[in-house]
Amino acid sequence: MLQRTLAKSISVTGVGLHSGERVRLSLHPAASDSGIRFRRTDLNGELGRLVPLTPELINDTRLSSTVVTPDGIRIGTIEHIMSAFAAYGIDNIIVELNAPEIPIMDGSSLPFIYLLQDAGVIDQPVEKKFLRIKQSLVLTEGDKWVKFTPYEGFQITLTINFDHPVFNRSNQTFRIDFAGQSYVDEISRARTFGFMQEVELMRSHNLGLGGNLSNAIVIDDTDVLNPEGLRYPDEFVRHKILDAVGDLYTLGHPIIGSFEGHKSGHAINNALLRQLLAQPQSYEWVTFPHNYQLPAAFHQLPHAA
Repeated sequence: MLQRTLAKSISVTGVGLHSGERVRLSLHPAASDSGIRFRRTDLNGELGRLVPLTPELINDTRLSSTVVTPDGIRIGTIEHIMSAFAAYGIDNIIVELNAPEIPIMDGSSLPFIYLLQDAGVIDQPVEKKFLRIKQSLVLTEGDKWVKFTPYEGFQITLTINFDHPVFNRSNQTFRIDFAGQSYVDEISRARTFGFMQEVELMRSHNLGLGGNLSNAIVIDDTDVLNPEGLRYPDEFVRHKILDAVGDLYTLGHPIIGSFEGHKSGHAINNALLRQLLAQPQSYEWVTFPHNYQLPAAFHQLPHAA
């Protein structure tokens, strides 16, 4: 299977969920083997350079996954756009923005899927690299845990645990095997969510300043406040899977393996990735010169233009 980038550049404007700032986001094609890179166009000099994404740069995980470089460059809330990149198998791309945070759009990854569709996705003449899990790896933090296990494909199983009437009415566990289920159909429309009583606390920490009913599910003591209701009966746990797909793709390469989690979040997802990379015996890099050799999970990647 070959690497992928965009056929052309494309731009969109929106608002940052946590910063509340208006953002212009532009996506550009990039050369083979250059990876996923970010640039803050509002910063000058060295601070306006291209920043290659790695899991080690996710240094702020308060309610999102945020790049923070040693010299203070911030690119916030990248998990939803990274989730869309994973769904389309984007290997090489330049992401430019003129503010500290990726726009939240409608709170899901679907608007970014539409952007990729509009720009078109093309193959490049270099083989795509996959990371294959060779040994099981578990990380536990209190009552939360995440783990990788070997699996010849890509599947995710997550459980959330909220003692609340809204959550008690829906499934709090969801499993998706990408060999037979579609990310776009099953996951991409799931929106981020939060509780009304947490809004003031979040805003006192300069978080959630751009949140509203058009870009997040808001929950009060008993029900969902959004007049249109939920997009999936179990939209909450599906959104957690959307986040996990994006968090894992900060690696910049697809993972061949199984990921499971209980009450997982951005911090523990990133910690597991770092632990994986610190144990070279637990994984290997592989390529597939012929597409028929691919695990079935990656047959579902949308076709290149």
